[in-house]
Amino acid sequence: MTGPDGGPAGQWSGALQWRWEEQSVTSHKEPRDDVADDLAGPAGDVVDWYRRAVDLLDSRNDAAAAVLLERALQAEPGSPALREAMGRARFGSRQYAESADLFGGLVERDPTDHYARYGLGLALSRLGRQEQALEHLAVAVAMRPGRGEYDEALRQARATVDARRAAGP
Repeated sequence: MTGPDGGPAGQWSGALQWRWEEQSVTSHKEPRDDVADDLAGPAGDVVDWYRRAVDLLDSRNDAAAAVLLERALQAEPGSPALREAMGRARFGSRQYAESADLFGGLVERDPTDHYARYGLGLALSRLGRQEQALEHLAVAVAMRPGRGEYDEALRQARATVDARRAAGP
């Protein structure tokens, strides 16, 4: 019996075996840099991850932003900017308790952070904790008067508290 090259079939089988072994050996080399990056996580550094996450937040892709931010927070867990962005991502994903925890930590760290107070107030409001939300939203409005989104959130929280008081226990 002959192989496809006209030689004995055994030689062809040996050639196939040799090529398979050669390919197997080369496939066990260290992964290329681009493959290693894929295995290690997203390309870039913490700043790149943060920028991409903010772009994702702006396009309302909160879950994808959270994935990048989790990676970034592993690298720099104390970063206020990363924690703020993660608070936004959790809020946008309707994970209000986690959002409140993140924004609450920022307020503890810096009580003058008006955006952290605003984010905390919104998250507390979504959790049904209107009285607490009012406190933080009022402080945010006092710190940054004229910000429409702050004013509107405070108005809504006040209206909810007033309606609950009027309804009674």
